[in-house]
This record gives sequence, C-alpha cells and structure tokens, in this order.
Amino acid sequence: MKKYNKFQGKPPNKIFKNEHKHLPLIIIGGGAAGLFAGCMAGESKLPALILERKHKPARKLLMCGNGRCNITKDIPASQMLEDMGEPSASFLNHALTTFPPSAIQRWFKQHRLNLKMMPDRRIFPRSEKAPDVLHTLTDTLRDTAISLCLNTTVEAIEKTNHPVQGFRVTTQTFSVFTQNILIATGGVSYPKTGSVGDGQKLAKTLGHSLRPYRPGLIGFVIDHPWIQSRKGHTLEGVTMRVICNNTVAYEGRGQLDCENWGIGGAAAYNASLWIARHQPKTFDLEWNVHGENIRVTRPGTRPLKEAIVTVGGIPLTEINPRTMESTKCPGLYFAGEIMDVDGPTGGYNLSAAFASAKCAVDAISRGSIKGKLFRL
Repeated sequence: MKKYNKFQGKPPNKIFKNEHKHLPLIIIGGGAAGLFAGCMAGESKLPALILERKHKPARKLLMCGNGRCNITKDIPASQMLEDMGEPSASFLNHALTTFPPSAIQRWFKQHRLNLKMMPDRRIFPRSEKAPDVLHTLTDTLRDTAISLCLNTTVEAIEKTNHPVQGFRVTTQTFSVFTQNILIATGGVSYPKTGSVGDGQKLAKTLGHSLRPYRPGLIGFVIDHPWIQSRKGHTLEGVTMRVICNNTVAYEGRGQLDCENWGIGGAAAYNASLWIARHQPKTFDLEWNVHGENIRVTRPGTRPLKEAIVTVGGIPLTEINPRTMESTKCPGLYFAGEIMDVDGPTGGYNLSAAFASAKCAVDAISRGSIKGKLFRL
C-alpha cells in the first residue's frame, strides 16, 4: 500500500505552523561570529534562531590554526588595533575595547574551556583541538535555549510591517518573521565550508554596496631556485618586506613555509594582507633568512578561494561601529568577515568576529529592553 504523505502538495508555509511567529533576532550564518552571537543572545535572555546553510556548523573555525584554533592573542586591545591597522582599527575600536582579548579568554574559561598561551602570546585551547572550541559554543547554545537550524539556506529577506515592523526571512522550506537580523556568513574563501557570499548578496538587496573581493592572508606563487631547494621546509623568524619604489613599505617577521608552488606561512600571509589592502601598482617582495636576501618582482598569489580571510565585502562606511547596525537598513546588523575588516594571522580575525558579534547583540538587547518588545 502506498504510504500517504500528509505534506504532499501543500506549500511549505502551510506545513510549518510557525510561519506567523516572529523573533527579536535571526542570525544568518553558523560560523564563529554567528555562533558566538547566538551565545551572547542566549546569555542576554534574547530569543534568537541561527540559520546555517551547511549540514555542520563552523566548518572554517575547525580549520583555524591548522585545526588547533587560535582564538585570540593575549595582548591589550590597543596593541591588537595597532597591529590590525586602518581601516579596521578605527572601525573596531569600540568593539575590541569593550570586549578585548582578555575578555574573550575569560568568557571561554568561564565556559569550561582550558586555554594555553604560546611563547608569542597566541591563545589556543589547551587540547589544541578546534572541536573543543566548537563544543563550547554549541553547548552554550543548548544551555541557553538558542536553536541552531542546519541545512537551511536563506533565499530572501524582505522588509515587512506585518505582523510587526521588521523582516520576513525565507528559506527553501519555511519563512519566519523577525525584528532584527544579524548576518554573519563570512567572506568568500573556502566556499566548501559554506562561505559563498550569500550574506553579501542578501545585504545588497537591502540597500548595501559591496567592496571588491581580494585574497587576504594568502601564499605567493613564486618559481625560484631558493624555494625549490627548500621545498617542504618551514623556516622561523623570517623577515618579510614589501618594497615599493625602492622604499620598504611593509616589514614583518614570522615563519615561512616553502611549498611546491611558492611560499606561505605567517611571514608571507601578513605581507599579502598589506598588499591586498594597499594595492600598490608595482612592488617587490623580499625576505631575509640568516642574513641572506631573496627578492622577486610582483609575485602572484594563490586563488581567492584559498585565502584565510577575504578583503572586501560590506563597506565599513555603511555600518555603525558602535552597534554594528546597518546605516542603510535599520534592524540589520553584521558581524565578522562579511564586513570589510581583517587583521594579521594569529588570533586577530577570530577576536574581531567575537567582539563584533557581542557588540551587535548588546545593541539589539538594549533596543529590546528599551521598548522594542517581542512576542513569540
């Protein structure tokens, strides 16, 4: 006998009885920023729902720090902002001053994640296992009754005045109303993790522009005998310089990885971020190892899909830095790499994700307390 499917032929909005429910907050994106925003909402007693397009959350977080997850760096917020440079420093000043690296560490310790500090002050879970960081976040969501909906791609966001002033969020199978939306879908690198630029496209439909994408924190493609003779080796304490018009425009130190295709590692990555930000017309790349200088002219980089961070995205001029709220669309907020913010490798970008997520949720919570009442 053919089994009767009671849902057959009915539109999704008739199947899901919560179609006319509405929440104070919908978070789009279940990565580091989105999950942390959910934790902040839960601890603020702010009902929220996280929508994640992939079947597992935080897949890029699990790759962070070669699978060890460098969550922050044990330095003052002022030093972190100085290291990040402009325009990120000015934009993140309020968020990182309010929720500095010390507060990030304290939050994770309070949630029973043991931490360890490396000699360069990078902070990792003591186990050096990224899944432990993810479990801390998802356990907090569970304990504070914040729902995480996986395999859920948001197809559209529409402004609405019914049943409340806010937004209607439509997915493949249901729609839900909300007064506030926080988009935390990340950049466009490592698309297999779910970072495919859908959040930026949704923001564009609500009035935002987009800055062009460029690979940040990426390796350089260089065919050079010096690299080939050291293929597979990692060198520590390498000085890397970007030289423009015979002047040193950038200098930094870190490890250098010699690969089949060229060079990677922190020394190369941080130099590539400077280049992506400043976009010099011509430049030379020079590195010094034990007094030996190697110099190449305008090398290429690996593709954008392999970048640790994406430069570009939602322009910072279209976001209020004290609340992370859109200046184009009230009630729309952002956190993390979807914005045109980035920093060096070594815990800076996760710190920015956590701090911007907290900043946004704090602002939404204050709005709810002041009278933006919500009904479930």
